[in-house]
Amino acid sequence: MSNILTRWRLVLGGEAADGTQAQLSDQEALMDEALSALYDFDGRGGKFKYAPGAKGPGGSDSGAPNVARWLGDIRQYFPQEVAEVMQHDALNKPALKEKLMLEPEILEQASPDVHLVATLLELGKLIPERTKDTARIVVRKVVDELLKRLEQKTIAAITGAINRSVRNRRPKHNEIDWHSTIQKNLKHYQAEYRTIIPEVLIGYGKKTRRALKDVVLCLDQSGSMGTSVVYSGIFGSVMASLPNVKTQMVVFDTRVADLTEDLKDPVDLLFGVQLGGGTDINLALGYCQGIIARPTDTILVLITDLYEGGDQNQMRQRMAEIVAAGIQLVVLLALNDDGSPSYDRGNAQFLAALGVPVFGCTPDQFPDLMAAAIAQQDLMQWAGENKIALKGKATS
Repeated sequence: MSNILTRWRLVLGGEAADGTQAQLSDQEALMDEALSALYDFDGRGGKFKYAPGAKGPGGSDSGAPNVARWLGDIRQYFPQEVAEVMQHDALNKPALKEKLMLEPEILEQASPDVHLVATLLELGKLIPERTKDTARIVVRKVVDELLKRLEQKTIAAITGAINRSVRNRRPKHNEIDWHSTIQKNLKHYQAEYRTIIPEVLIGYGKKTRRALKDVVLCLDQSGSMGTSVVYSGIFGSVMASLPNVKTQMVVFDTRVADLTEDLKDPVDLLFGVQLGGGTDINLALGYCQGIIARPTDTILVLITDLYEGGDQNQMRQRMAEIVAAGIQLVVLLALNDDGSPSYDRGNAQFLAALGVPVFGCTPDQFPDLMAAAIAQQDLMQWAGENKIALKGKATS
């Protein structure tokens, strides 16, 4: 393909855009169809039309099989670096990206991150059998990386908060936590005697097998919450492994699903989520009220943008009942690194008037948030100290 007119013809495309009058060989015509399927995608109403050799301007939008053939053909017709550019351009088109994500070779080449996992969760049951194993490998890789980043910090923060909440201030001799006692009394060090006078004794908390705190993660699985779903699954699985914290996971759209049994494996948990659909926060809160057995020892973390598709008045009534029952309610508009989300300001203001903190939270902040909640700190003050903007206030 040395003819400069032929090159321009392939760049410009055919029909109205073609001013070259160049004649294409059979091979060049096939290349032109592969290029047109991608770069005329928007002009064809967002339909992927690729039927090489068919008469007319392209085949019908028959879905994944056409995409699979196109992927194979561009690797045959073009150098590797050109094929990779075309794949990258295709992934930048949201309507086409979903089709591409159904192909195992694209998943194998994609950069695995939390956004990719969110896309796979949104595709859900559309993922064909030939791609499911690859999709699971991708999700497992991302989950393992997130656990490596977040697990130890979460365990340390929450375990520390639990230990402090049960610490014995009047221990018997065999109950003294000497490390903590020495740290607490360093200011009483007597240089002359090279010793510390332990004015304050700190003992280990009473060992118990029962949960000292119940945590319910109530998660909106509508399409806008994709990355928040991924991080919530990670944190839920980590907290479920802690002996003194009873963790339950509830997800909802217009229905409610209890995924608590899947918390032992975050990958299974995530594949149990189906992103998309409407939102019925009222229904989800009603379910949570039914599973909370110890209101004053329960932290209910509601993760949603507060756009209610159900009965808003009843939802607000349930929120007021939850607060009145002594349940510690925290509302996270997002749990991700994506920045400030869109949210229902009226519902945020209603919650703020109840004294409920409403804000967006990053994954790195979440362990400290849970530690503060377990320690029963003022979470609005905690948010201010951590430069987190509270929503629902008159200035937000």
